[in-house]
Amino acid sequence: MQKSFIPRALLIVFFVALLATPLALKRWHGRGDTRGGSQVLKGSDVALQRYGFHLQEVSKSAGIDFTHTAPTLDARLAHIMPQVASMGAAVAVSDFDRDGWQDLYVTNSGEESRNALYRNRQDGTFADVAAQMGVGEVNQPGTGVSMGAVWGDYDNDGFEDLFLYKWGRPELFHNDAGRSFTRVTERAGLPAWVNANTAIWFDYDRDGRLDIFLGGYYPEDVNLWQLKTTKIMPESFEYAQNGGRKYILRGRGDGSFEDVTARVGLDSHRWALASAAADLRGTGYPDLFIANDYGVAELFVNDGGKSFRNVGEQTGVGFAPKSGMNVAFGDILNQGKFAIYISNISEEGVLIQGNNLWVPREGTAGDGLKYDNLARDMGVELGGWSWGAQFGDLNNDGALDLYLANGYVSLEKGANYWYDYSKIAGGNSSIISDAANWPPMNGRSLSGYQHKRVWVNDGAGKFNDVAQAVGVSDTSDGRSVVLADLWNRGVLDVVVANQRGPLLVYKNTAAPENGWIGFELEGAESNRSAVGAQVRVYWGEGGGGGREQVQE
Repeated sequence: MQKSFIPRALLIVFFVALLATPLALKRWHGRGDTRGGSQVLKGSDVALQRYGFHLQEVSKSAGIDFTHTAPTLDARLAHIMPQVASMGAAVAVSDFDRDGWQDLYVTNSGEESRNALYRNRQDGTFADVAAQMGVGEVNQPGTGVSMGAVWGDYDNDGFEDLFLYKWGRPELFHNDAGRSFTRVTERAGLPAWVNANTAIWFDYDRDGRLDIFLGGYYPEDVNLWQLKTTKIMPESFEYAQNGGRKYILRGRGDGSFEDVTARVGLDSHRWALASAAADLRGTGYPDLFIANDYGVAELFVNDGGKSFRNVGEQTGVGFAPKSGMNVAFGDILNQGKFAIYISNISEEGVLIQGNNLWVPREGTAGDGLKYDNLARDMGVELGGWSWGAQFGDLNNDGALDLYLANGYVSLEKGANYWYDYSKIAGGNSSIISDAANWPPMNGRSLSGYQHKRVWVNDGAGKFNDVAQAVGVSDTSDGRSVVLADLWNRGVLDVVVANQRGPLLVYKNTAAPENGWIGFELEGAESNRSAVGAQVRVYWGEGGGGGREQVQE
């Protein structure tokens, strides 16, 4: 899972407060679209009138034909292979060639499978140029397989570079002015092998050079294709700390990175599945949130770019152990503060961990910041076996909505693995940690064939699921979600990467009465990608005060 940097944020505004960070700033504005001349599907008029938008799945007509393949790991894991090899479908968005149109990089996870780089043709279609650009053949035997990718301009040359995290050798590709990519992994000094499920670019010390957070899932001495032992699983379903290392890789400015993890105090061996960074306390420095499987979440606050402190328990977000699978920040109440959404597991009649929506407690800030979990009150607690989720204003009404992908393993319908799964979950550490003890799946499903959630924010503290009403009925095993304006129409489209399933692209048609404004940020003294910059928008009827929204 990953949080991809999208350089153009779409917001509804009446007037704008600019940034404190020195940036080159471009603005666009207009009315939301719109239909772009395309025929609207049956039933969409009802969705437009009632909810202000409609989503139409258009991957095939857009020239995108991609199906994710999962890895085949060591034969000693064959009895639980669908479960162990249940990650790796991901998508990251960036305008890699700087033509003003967003492109898509999509990961595959089968041995010798190819990743895709879909260049936006600017005519409503995309073309896969991964092979000719040098970023397709990245899942070769002996190097591991892709788990996700993030874009960031690490050398500040104006072109977004590509970092690929894997179960295996992480890779860095330098963007050669949008014409091709050059593999620079060894020159960059990256770790040799990390079984990673998350990575982000951020400038933790604000020196104007991007750094990398890389989060391990399995320990780095585990080769999932050539196991030395089957004792590779978590030691507990609630407090496991036998997972992979975490890395802070500081950009030196010469194309190489320095491992400063120990120096900055980021000591964690939990099973990281997702991460995100934002300035949560108003210090000007990005704090780091890690969603962990089999345990508690971790919130590391940034002390002036010199060190990190885990304040998860004292802030409230890292108290109860769950199965964190995604992190998303969003100013859902339009108060100029970030709420934090963490996806978890909900299976009626079996296990209700529930998703978390951590909202800043009124009257707390800075080092005294506290959060309350309002997921149930606001209607976004139950989402099945939840994975990727992103906030975005899908109907341009000024309130951030939430798209959630879900579903774990969809195999034989009517055959359920949950009973056997719960037996292993209740075992002691010696039983749980050995994959040989896990009951065979035998083709059974585990929280499969689940309906996605499209939660519309009513602007008054409630979210309502309108997925099927607005055109989302897919039941694939969703993993990664991206919201981006793919057709430059002033609305957010949706892209979903599915495990062992197709890449889905939903073209958004929004009600035309709502306006929009977009910002493209480019760092001048900060990093060129403007990662970590904030846009704050203030508006109210007749120019009066009252509402504020922040995005980073």
